[in-house]
Amino acid sequence: MHATEVFAGHATEFRQARLDDEVLHHAKRAVIDWYAALFPGLSVAPMPQLRALLADDLDRGRARLPDGRCAAPRAAALLNGTAAHAAEVDDSFREAMYHPGAATVAAALAIAQDGRASGLDFLRGVVLGYEVSTRIGVVMGRPHYRHWHNTGTVGTFGAASAAAGLLGLQGESFAHALATAATFAAGLQQAFRMDSMSKPLHAGRAAESGVLAAQLAARGVTGSLDVLDGEAGFGRAMGDGPDWSKVGDTLGRDFHITRLTFKNHVGCGHTFAAIDGALELVRRHGLRASDIRHVHVATYGPALDIACYEDPRTVNEARFSLRFVVATALVHGSVRLTAYTPERLADADTRAMMARITAVVDPQLDAAFPGRRSARVEIETADGRRHAWLQPDRKGDPELPLSDAELEDKFLELASPVIGAGRAQGLLQRLWGLDQAGDLQGLGA
Repeated sequence: MHATEVFAGHATEFRQARLDDEVLHHAKRAVIDWYAALFPGLSVAPMPQLRALLADDLDRGRARLPDGRCAAPRAAALLNGTAAHAAEVDDSFREAMYHPGAATVAAALAIAQDGRASGLDFLRGVVLGYEVSTRIGVVMGRPHYRHWHNTGTVGTFGAASAAAGLLGLQGESFAHALATAATFAAGLQQAFRMDSMSKPLHAGRAAESGVLAAQLAARGVTGSLDVLDGEAGFGRAMGDGPDWSKVGDTLGRDFHITRLTFKNHVGCGHTFAAIDGALELVRRHGLRASDIRHVHVATYGPALDIACYEDPRTVNEARFSLRFVVATALVHGSVRLTAYTPERLADADTRAMMARITAVVDPQLDAAFPGRRSARVEIETADGRRHAWLQPDRKGDPELPLSDAELEDKFLELASPVIGAGRAQGLLQRLWGLDQAGDLQGLGA
């Protein structure tokens, strides 16, 4: 049996299964975090350009955008998926090296609104998309992540699975949706190794492609069912020929959606252990920025490969600069949206702190990636004292999760400036009650 057929078999069983209360709760948390990421991303490039380009696809269809405008499902998935990844505050599943929410929730919402599905059915689609796609990401492993951006590649399967589940596809039809989705999967890491607006489009295109693949399968379009595990398939073409034989072993028993990471800072998640470690040293030893002579960060390889900008000059570069975000945390006490204003990018104190930061790969921490995202931070003070801290996990990881209250605070912080505090509070309450909602109207997206 091919991997696509394994997932199709699970989708058929999952359609009739009761959603466990814990799984349901975590699905709502994922959707709340998706909305928290969506609103600040609406004004981030390339969203203004994308909205203008897609003007002819708006004001028709039953899917909705954050401003309440109608859209056809594929256009809504593209726009909402792009926005949800644009501000760099979306969720991740660590072992798959992947931000599942941006594309998966965008696709599920577009199809659910178009088909007038209930809130519970929408959540079921979200769970299915997370469970299928994260397993593909885990199987593909670190070799795939060497060159590919998993949010674009693996995200296509999350979107396709969520959309196919909501369209009621079962058996071979579901498998064909995945097979066609595989031929759409794309997104290169090189796209954000220079200053670029392309990265958020990886999530948007994954959402759009997944919706399209599911819609085509619903109309009888077939794909190669061995496209994941075949001789010239996804696994070999975009990885090192991984073993797919156990890909479905824990489906329906171990729900990955219960082990998500929700970002506690704004920017590249690979830098967060270093931020947390630096802030912990400040807290423990009562340090001020003026006390610090030198900061040394040891972490895992991708943190330096991806958060690579030594002298960032743009918002995109700053989000992917380990030195900038650690310096910002030490000088200003946090790394929120305000960290990326023009004033902060040019802040003299932050720039001076950056000059005092060095970073290297620690082989032991690198070997633990992707299962752990750790950093060892050492601060030398002006009077010669040395303080060191190993940050084994990031705040927001499953080991140090955001509480429901902290997640609500994140949502309100990011949504309120865009839609107003009252509307944000009302939307939050509706999201917590999704499992009781008869439809998805009035959700603000």
